[in-house]
Amino acid sequence: MRIAEVRSFLLSYPLANPLKLQYHGGERTILKRDAMLIRVEADNGLVGYAPGQGSGKMQAVIEQVVAPFLSGRFLGDPDALRVQFLQGPGADPWAAKVYCAVEVALFDLIGKQRGLPVSELLGGRVRDRIRLYGSAGMYMPPEKYAEEASAVARMGFRAYKLRAGLGPEGDIETLRQVRKAVGPDVDLMVDAHTWWRMGDRSYSQETVEQLAQEMAGYNIAWLEEPLPPDDHEAYLKLRRADYVPLASGEHEPSEDRFRDLICTECVDYVQMDLVCQGGYAVGRRLFPEIEKAGLSFAFHCWGTALEVIAAAHLGVCWPESVVGWLEYPCYSTPESIGMYPFPLAAEILKNPLEIDHGDLLVPREPGLGVEVDESVIDKYPWIPGPWSYFDWISPQQRWAVTSDHSEKWSGDVQ
Repeated sequence: MRIAEVRSFLLSYPLANPLKLQYHGGERTILKRDAMLIRVEADNGLVGYAPGQGSGKMQAVIEQVVAPFLSGRFLGDPDALRVQFLQGPGADPWAAKVYCAVEVALFDLIGKQRGLPVSELLGGRVRDRIRLYGSAGMYMPPEKYAEEASAVARMGFRAYKLRAGLGPEGDIETLRQVRKAVGPDVDLMVDAHTWWRMGDRSYSQETVEQLAQEMAGYNIAWLEEPLPPDDHEAYLKLRRADYVPLASGEHEPSEDRFRDLICTECVDYVQMDLVCQGGYAVGRRLFPEIEKAGLSFAFHCWGTALEVIAAAHLGVCWPESVVGWLEYPCYSTPESIGMYPFPLAAEILKNPLEIDHGDLLVPREPGLGVEVDESVIDKYPWIPGPWSYFDWISPQQRWAVTSDHSEKWSGDVQ
């Protein structure tokens, strides 16, 4: 089987009206949500798919570097192909990350040819399900967080993640109301990534420590990125205080920085985004080190259902004690409460993912085990430009944000 064609499609879903969200440091405006569908076709007619970042930068590398390298090559062993790429154009770190996203489609393709699920190609699954946490909670009054958390729990999720950033008192009041609304049996994750995106109003380390102490009373599963993610020493200090479990990783720029995060044991949960931080290859190298250090792993996943299932196939190759959680973004629909509408996230698949009591059941059909609906390519055409903006109160600045999760900021300052 030879690779005949590699293509990528940028997709956008524009919100009917800009969504403006107030937080302690200013205001966030969301205009749209972006995604990418990667399609690799073989000379026998089989097609493999992968999710990608909604990024023109990523698409350019696929078209100019990855596609020319892969076209016409024999696909027998994806690992061997990757080694060849890394010895050539993949010597560039960014190109290597992009290739590893495309590689998901190669595993999907060869799984379909051999009649095996991707999980079996990645080392063999040890379980058939992985825990999900419903991820939403975008800057709103405490009572609205509580209402949303209750709705997510009613959908069957056993965990809920919210984004803090209402100010110290507002964050604690939010957590108090959410815990009261969902009871003691729903795990709660607090994502504090906004705290270092507030300019002069960012929380100090002392404030973060005080909040962590108070949050411990609500038995949270973890506190995520409460400090600038590149300051591993600050995380180690906070973890040694042992207030609450800590999580970080989605902004680590390289595998070496991931290893430092793991080896220094400065967090309890290491997080990684499969799409933009190295794909299956990096995950397979990091998981043994995470296990050896006695830590746990949780997938960062912030896009479509195709991203969720791609991550799940790797996750089920490890026991729950190592790979504990997979993020499941909860978008709003006419029938359910969520962050905001993003129908593309579900419609990229012809059939919904199977979720049972908050666990994703990973299919055993060949490849990723899902059918991609290519009609989304025409239905959701690409809209250039940032999908979101942060407007700071102090200093007065505007930051443009794209879908590059592993970068602090991307786009022009306006």
